Amino acid sequence: EVQLVESGGGLVQAGGSLRLSCVVSEITFDEYAVGWFRQAPGKGREGVSCISSKFGTKYYLNSVKGRFTISNDNTQSTVYLQMNNLKPEDTGIYYCAADKFGWLGSSSWSYWGQGTQVTVSS
Repeated sequence: EVQLVESGGGLVQAGGSLRLSCVVSEITFDEYAVGWFRQAPGKGREGVSCISSKFGTKYYLNSVKGRFTISNDNTQSTVYLQMNNLKPEDTGIYYCAADKFGWLGSSSWSYWGQGTQVTVSS
């Protein structure tokens, strides 16, 4: 059974940092794109960042460019999202997802984690 397990969320003041981790199991890690999505209260899910080892690509939502960095450790089947200079509008549940051909503009990814809460206070 494919599993994605997120960790690293929490409460932080504006301007602070968090690092999210997503451990992926039971898939050939380097054949899949892994993405981070978030959902704020009362809003839809939006793609934040994704990475593909196979294609050597990284993508970011415009509003997080320069503040968030996605990376992966293929030996640990783990994807990280380093979030710096956090803003209250970054608040939400952050999910990681995996798909062979996933992209940020679609939430139709094959596998999803349970999510981790990120709260940024002003």
